[in-house]
Amino acid sequence: MPLQHILGLDHVVVTVRDLDAAADAWRRLGFTVSPRGTHSAHLGSANYTIMFGEDYVELLGVLTPTDHLQPTIAFLKRREGIERAAFTTDDAAAGAAELRARGIDAIGPVHFGRPVELPGGGAGEARFNVFRWPVGEAPGGLRVFACQHLTRETVWIPELMRHANGADRLIRVEVLAADPAAAAGHLSRLIDEPVVAGPDGHLVHSGGRRADFLFLDETRFAARYPAAARVGAAAEGAAALVVGTADPAGAARIPGALPDGAGGVLVPAAAATGVLLHFRA
Repeated sequence: MPLQHILGLDHVVVTVRDLDAAADAWRRLGFTVSPRGTHSAHLGSANYTIMFGEDYVELLGVLTPTDHLQPTIAFLKRREGIERAAFTTDDAAAGAAELRARGIDAIGPVHFGRPVELPGGGAGEARFNVFRWPVGEAPGGLRVFACQHLTRETVWIPELMRHANGADRLIRVEVLAADPAAAAGHLSRLIDEPVVAGPDGHLVHSGGRRADFLFLDETRFAARYPAAARVGAAAEGAAALVVGTADPAGAARIPGALPDGAGGVLVPAAAATGVLLHFRA
């Protein structure tokens, strides 16, 4: 029976070593980046967000090396890039209980927040409840958790959802794995969504109309993207992000963008803190 409290991909966490420099890099790619936020002290992190219609990208940096951030710190010793994926939950406590009933030792729920600068002046607070799958449950090296938004109005702010490159949604997270079938099967078991095997790899839907996960090996990844786009990309784990754009011409104006041969454009991973970006209509 499908999980009742997981509604699909909410956001991806792009972990970086220099948070402000990362925000500048993504702005140069035509994204509108939120004001910087600082999480609750027990988390020890800060972020910028890049908001779309139902989902978003979070740029995350370490402020204080808390126990909570030890896996993130270990990740940054290897590389920058997509470290985690978050699913939307409508009830973090019920979602965690649902996992435990299936024999998965869920962590949480944990409540936290961060201050938000509001357009036109003033401040608010973004508040969340989250739960996590165990750290070892990381399909293809991608850790997963679930996020319940308690104050959507301070996260999905209309002024922050308009991007010069036309970006308006996440379509797919692409994960490099030595054994794509096994990695896809792992995620399938964690979120109770089926695996669809195809010529490009093994696909797992995240739920509803939200983004998919594609697990593929190095050979298929190299066939999918030219070497110029793969510069700076991860050798394993989540390596690429397919982003929907309502303005392909705007995406094509990104400095250094490469045509994908099908009306979309590619941004080399080296220009986007380790994430190969594929824009398509």
